[in-house]
Amino acid sequence: MDNQFAIQLFEQQQVRIVWDAEVEKYYFSIVDVVQILTDSADGRKYWNKLKQRLKAEGNESVTNCHQLKLPAADGKKYKTDVADLEQLFRLIQSIPSKKAEPIKQWLAELGGLRMDSKRNIVNKHKIW
Repeated sequence: MDNQFAIQLFEQQQVRIVWDAEVEKYYFSIVDVVQILTDSADGRKYWNKLKQRLKAEGNESVTNCHQLKLPAADGKKYKTDVADLEQLFRLIQSIPSKKAEPIKQWLAELGGLRMDSKRNIVNKHKIW
């Protein structure tokens, strides 16, 4: 897996993101997004509870989540639950939050930026 790690800011809060060039997908730290949506000090606890509830309901978004090693605040890398855009949109719908719409718009903008950069690369290499 050819991964490129980045940190993006949503309202001054960090979201860890990995671009997997092999499958051409972004993967987002679920804990980071949950922490933003819930305004909680520890998004991990909220995510663990939500994950249990969603699994019990048979929600496929949770069972299809991957784990990737992402850097943490202490500088070490830990396995972290990540979701692609589609999975993340589904998870956002499961969390009652006034930030749901703004974060969906932010995610759409990130996806649009990626499409623009791909278009520029393709246009740059066109043969006329």
